[in-house]
Amino acid sequence: MLTDRHCKNAQCPADKKRARFTDKGGLYLEVSPAGSKRWFWKTYTNGKEGRLALGAYPSMGLSEARKARDAAKLQKSEGRDPVQARKLEKLKASRTDGDTFKAIALEWYAKQVPQWSDSHAGRMLRQLERDLFPWIGERPIADILPMELLATLQKVEARGALETADRALMLARQVWDYWLPTADVQQRNITEGLKARLTPYRGKSFAAIVEPKRFGELLRAINNYKGGPIVRTALQLAPMLYQRPANLRMMEWAELDLDAALWTIPSMKMKRTKLEKEQGEAHSVPLPTQAVALLRSVQPLTGRGVYVFHGERSHDRPISDNSVRSGLYALGFGKEQTWHGFRASARTMLVDQLNLDPLAIEANLAHAVKDSNGRSYNRTQYLKQRFEQIQKWADYLDDLKVAVNEKQK
Repeated sequence: MLTDRHCKNAQCPADKKRARFTDKGGLYLEVSPAGSKRWFWKTYTNGKEGRLALGAYPSMGLSEARKARDAAKLQKSEGRDPVQARKLEKLKASRTDGDTFKAIALEWYAKQVPQWSDSHAGRMLRQLERDLFPWIGERPIADILPMELLATLQKVEARGALETADRALMLARQVWDYWLPTADVQQRNITEGLKARLTPYRGKSFAAIVEPKRFGELLRAINNYKGGPIVRTALQLAPMLYQRPANLRMMEWAELDLDAALWTIPSMKMKRTKLEKEQGEAHSVPLPTQAVALLRSVQPLTGRGVYVFHGERSHDRPISDNSVRSGLYALGFGKEQTWHGFRASARTMLVDQLNLDPLAIEANLAHAVKDSNGRSYNRTQYLKQRFEQIQKWADYLDDLKVAVNEKQK
């Protein structure tokens, strides 16, 4: 057995890599030629020798080393691996901010940012800072109770922001999913079941007319729009091309090949993750003959600038999102049909009225279609089918307008 005197005087010969001085019960002091001294406890797992580092001498004296050895023995007798327990303690100590909800949430957020667009990342951070951090941010995440999180979400509901509360719950769920693998003890995700306690939120769908007769009345009203030619052309193209409003209003002449009847939207303009924007392919939109004619008609007005639909006050900026919305209200259809809703109108009637290929429709909508196994569907752009499809759609819209005209006569 060692004594304090032995430990103090222990040295390693210069011709050896280390010297060991044994106490009892597997405890020993290891000394290096440079004079450093460390305590170890010898372990055996499946007949293989290992060791557990206990501490450095003289910071840890002989009596303290024996206590550490006995504590490790007790862990082992209880079926716990003392080596793994020590590694876990080091991992916990590596968290400088501790396991507060805010620390875990910001750690999760930092891992998501590279794949998010800047605008989406900004929205997520603002929601964390506004709706969750003030109430549970400084609380240890392991101590937060379901009713505590529920009370936090109900504060958001009290503002009348049901959709925001729903998103806050979704954020919290993802933070808990991220933290659980590192939790000290086995726990469940406390967000489970909380949705049932919130006021039901169904989500807002964009108003869209899907009844052919009424849609024909809308198309006729658009043709008779008395506003400026730029907004009128945007109104006419919106149902015909059924692309996202942001893409249409920011359409650039450089993106158009009118001779080939093709509009190519750069990947960076598409609704995608940050990585998908950077590495994804452009979205090709076939143009029916009616769309090409409309674009050629407006070219003398805006063709010298960047944007097809430039603003009235500045030709260096596109029309605002409110331009087409205001136009629809001026025509008396603002509550029935939104700009974005033209996508739903087209998606519904292309299938219900024209019985066209849904996969080609989804490709034209720039939707990611997956197969039954959840994998991305055939990456083909269905370009040939889409040219045929969108021409049939434009012709069908012309027929709807004629049918309305004839009935009114």
